[in-house]
Amino acid sequence: MKLEFIAIDKLYVDKANMRFAKRPPDVSDILPSVRKRGILQTLIVRPGEEDRFGILAGARRFRAGELIAAERVGDGERFLYPCAILEDGDDAAAVEASLIENMARLDPDEVTRWETFVRLVKEGQSPEEIADTFALPVLAVRRTLALGNLLPRIRYLYRHDKIDASTVRHLTLATKARQKDWLALWDAPDRHCPTGWQLRGWLLGGQAICARYALFDVETSGVALVADLFDERRYVTDNDAFWAAQDAAIEQRRVAYLEAGWTGVEIVPPTEHFQHWEYERAPKRKGGRVYIEVRASGEVVFYEGYLSRKEAKRLARGEAPESDHPKPVRPEVTGPMQTYIDLHRHAAVRAALLSRPKVALRLMVAHAIAGSHLWRVTSEPQEARSDAVRESVETCHGETVFDARRRPLLAALGMDPETPTLCGGAVEGVDGDRLTATFLPLLDLPDRLVMDAVAVLIGETLAAGSPAVEAVGVELGVGMANWWQADGAFFELVRDRQVLTAIVAEVAGESVANANAGEKTATLKKIIADHLGGADGRPKVEDWVPRWMAFPPSAYTTRGGVGTVSASARAEAARPVPAPESVVESQALAA
Repeated sequence: MKLEFIAIDKLYVDKANMRFAKRPPDVSDILPSVRKRGILQTLIVRPGEEDRFGILAGARRFRAGELIAAERVGDGERFLYPCAILEDGDDAAAVEASLIENMARLDPDEVTRWETFVRLVKEGQSPEEIADTFALPVLAVRRTLALGNLLPRIRYLYRHDKIDASTVRHLTLATKARQKDWLALWDAPDRHCPTGWQLRGWLLGGQAICARYALFDVETSGVALVADLFDERRYVTDNDAFWAAQDAAIEQRRVAYLEAGWTGVEIVPPTEHFQHWEYERAPKRKGGRVYIEVRASGEVVFYEGYLSRKEAKRLARGEAPESDHPKPVRPEVTGPMQTYIDLHRHAAVRAALLSRPKVALRLMVAHAIAGSHLWRVTSEPQEARSDAVRESVETCHGETVFDARRRPLLAALGMDPETPTLCGGAVEGVDGDRLTATFLPLLDLPDRLVMDAVAVLIGETLAAGSPAVEAVGVELGVGMANWWQADGAFFELVRDRQVLTAIVAEVAGESVANANAGEKTATLKKIIADHLGGADGRPKVEDWVPRWMAFPPSAYTTRGGVGTVSASARAEAARPVPAPESVVESQALAA
């Protein structure tokens, strides 16, 4: 680094400066001082183009100097700035210099920090290195970087103090589609838009239950969780599954208290509260009870050693406790014995299932539909940002056929035929036992309908764009021409000139493609559409599909970036290598 005085016409605000491309900063606070004493603190700059220097730190001082130079036009004085010149090419150091200088003077808003931190990450800096540079906790850096997962308009609202930090934190729980739904509410003058803690319930479909309240091991339970991008809190996405596991854990704790010698264990449901001021403390040896307060939030609070005031007075008078509650009857079996019984019966049932594959198949289908605390199956959301793409998929031939097969299955299982998916659409059973309520009707269904249910469930839970789609498509010999035709959404999305020229060659011939190689993309699209539709007397091209959509797919260029081609390659790589004939013969002889 070296120090020099540089003329105003040789300086400009560098793109790495955190104040680049914004309206001129307010310099009213420093303008009198600069007018009287000049620029005393050096600007940090780096060499730029055409013998000029980009300002990394000091944009406000530079702006003040510009104003003063304009005041002194014609007096013959040339305005010079004291500058510290960084070495050329050190982009990460440049961004750091800008942010450090500005943060030392005035903390920028969090969105501006995010923009600057992202530029540092692109220059190869890790969150830990950024934290070290600015003396910030790593978590604070990660919080700031997490803002990148929000839609730009939400960041705009946050930057301009239209929404608060709590609302932003909860929006990081949302998918891009849900963020758009929220923005639609924000823009609707006649609808309530949830913010702050209300937003969490809106996103999670009701009471949001924090995973830290679980009395069971959430990691191994199968209960699905979602975490905000600040990664501080995790929430349950399936409240029914949570409460099934939580209630089982509460019951285990209740039995354990009784086995430990407590005279009674009372469970206070979410609709009530434990009014502790109506009770007095009493140890176990004096008849104290345990009260388990279950809250709607999922939290469970244990109050050990309490008696009602009435019972406490009886004890004080030396009378036998006459509880309002009957003395608990000692269970017929202990907790360990119940575990012993459950596990042996479990072992016997699953061994018996081996000889009854039809029953096992129906139980598996019930799990896929209803889920359980051990099973979670999720439907492919078929999300798309474009309304045109969504409409194209929803109205295509494949979706029509699939929905027609799903509706009778929903009706056969007692569900509303308008339910969007079979997966997750189970009816409620006794005490919320959706699994059993789904399994028992399946026993009465013929094999044909059960196999239809299997096919529908697999279709609903097959991930779009995955190697599995490629493997199944090739195995079944799917001909996309039977299921798809070019529509408006397709033509809107094809914008690559080289690709369009190649498609013209496919549908109209090489000569037509060569003759129109220099035409606009709109012209190329019209040529393709005319040939596919047989317009203007052209022979109609039947059964055409783009290479990307065929099974197996291929690309039009060597540039890559075609998801179906990459997925197909992964599927092919997973295909098992056939064993040598000698090995096959040996296995056959051994058999």
